[in-house]
Amino acid sequence: MKLPFFQIDAFEEGPFSGNPAAVCVLTTPLEEAVMQAVAAENNLSETAFISPREHDWLIRWFTPACEVDLCGHATLASGAVVLERMDTSARVVQFHSPRSGPLAVHRRDGRLELDFPVWPAEPMPVGPLTAALRAAPSAAFSGHYWMAVFAAEADVAGLAPDMARIAELPVEGVIATAPGRGTDFVSRFFGPRVGVPEDPVTGSAHAMLAPYWATRLGRPSLQARQISARGGRLWCEARGERVGIAGRARFVIEGEFTL
Repeated sequence: MKLPFFQIDAFEEGPFSGNPAAVCVLTTPLEEAVMQAVAAENNLSETAFISPREHDWLIRWFTPACEVDLCGHATLASGAVVLERMDTSARVVQFHSPRSGPLAVHRRDGRLELDFPVWPAEPMPVGPLTAALRAAPSAAFSGHYWMAVFAAEADVAGLAPDMARIAELPVEGVIATAPGRGTDFVSRFFGPRVGVPEDPVTGSAHAMLAPYWATRLGRPSLQARQISARGGRLWCEARGERVGIAGRARFVIEGEFTL
């Protein structure tokens, strides 16, 4: 059995940047165990599996270790596959996730933009994150992820987290964020519990980050960078209960995955 296969750098800002995602296009269903094995074989932070339906596309995301509720960069990559390779006249592609509901990818201003639900964040004590990150944030928030806010970009860039402690926390991952130099805010994301010690660029984290920074800075439209080793750039817009998360996608590999 052969699956159309694409590897795409999502939220890239030049060659060898952004977050590599694999996208497999299914015409017949695969067992969950097989999808997990394919994701482990790819050994990227996420592999997306998409399959066409009557009015939209079904989408699921797997790390090398498990299925996740929501993934930004692999959804952006999946949107690029549909809009750039399969339905080039379309302006938008509608996806449906069994875990996160309807999601759309739009062509907008020369980029691709995700339409995602906002993930609310509530204040929490800084202690658990201080121990896990080996640095004391100025504030901490809990939601789908835990988020640590620091005073300066250099604080986030210099983090050397205790991955074993982060893996023991009762969340999929931890965001570290701060005001940026030359951009509105920066972030890093650590997810050892789901098999991704540090994610290069995390679209889903911006479902928490964009509303937080929009409120703090007093405007809905923001530019962001994730300052991992690869790095990536995002354009965000807070829209009440939804958030727009935009970036560029670069096709790197196109071929077939043989089962």
